[in-house]
Amino acid sequence: MLRQLEDGLSCLQRPSGAFAMLAIDQRETLRTMLSEATNGPVSDSELVEFKRQALTALSPLASAVLVDQDYGWRAALTRGAVSTNCGLVCAYDRFTASDRELVANVEIDDRVDPSTLRRQGAKALKLLVIWRPDEPAGRRIAMVEDFVRRCRAAGLISIIEPVSRPSIDGSIADRQDGIINAAREMGDRGQDLYKAEVPLFGRGDDRHVGAQCAQLTRHISSPWVILSSGVLPERFPEVLELACKEGASGFLAGRAIWKPSIYAHDITNSLKTDAVDRLNAYAKSPTRQSLRRQVGRELWMINPLYCPSLQPQRFRLAVRICLLCARTLALRD
Repeated sequence: MLRQLEDGLSCLQRPSGAFAMLAIDQRETLRTMLSEATNGPVSDSELVEFKRQALTALSPLASAVLVDQDYGWRAALTRGAVSTNCGLVCAYDRFTASDRELVANVEIDDRVDPSTLRRQGAKALKLLVIWRPDEPAGRRIAMVEDFVRRCRAAGLISIIEPVSRPSIDGSIADRQDGIINAAREMGDRGQDLYKAEVPLFGRGDDRHVGAQCAQLTRHISSPWVILSSGVLPERFPEVLELACKEGASGFLAGRAIWKPSIYAHDITNSLKTDAVDRLNAYAKSPTRQSLRRQVGRELWMINPLYCPSLQPQRFRLAVRICLLCARTLALRD
């Protein structure tokens, strides 16, 4: 079946065109976090309940939410859990653990039927891809291309999430080169959206981090967004700004938004207040950058150098109209 995406990526975007997406697809890593916070075991039902609470509190502000099939999808389909103006994204990946890693290997989750998910309300699917320096690229590339084909056949947006990991034998532990190499390898595989780790995990100086983000833009042919894992929470707003200035279109983040609430005395209240404030604050940066790009494109089109017949007075009026439209979009966001 030919892919039919009538609204392109807009179902995952804010009116400005920016992506301000919430990720709550963590599985055993989330169980570990909750267990550390409560000093006790965490049941499947407790995982589902946390996800439901996070979705209810945060989806009204998010342009889209990413959930997993095992624990999040049921919560997302609960009446009232996800805001009607928030796009639904489902993880299409299945993880295998090892002695050293909770997520050591990833494959496409064949338990999931994309067409069924679409009928249930999904707008997109996401695939995590582990990049290691000592594993052959062929398997990764084949899996990504298979994933993209399946999404197209089901009429769903495809989101890939390459993440850099150490070599299997542990001899190469530097993950920074892997972030760029993964983008070089998988940035032009037909995906609709690319979810990237922050270069240097935000730990370099601003100029260096920005330069690395610019490299991602050169290697990735689709729009791309950043994730928050590995970035210090207090640093995330700054690196988000840097990434958006260098070509990113927003974020698909989880830990930076809801993780601090796990350790709060009242988790439910913290999700409704503190986490909401964080999501609101993070959304401002990609919105500003998106509006600047829109205004820049419009001004380019009406530049007197390219429209000699446009009088200076009319040019100034057109500029004012563009700025007014930008302000209107910002208010809608």
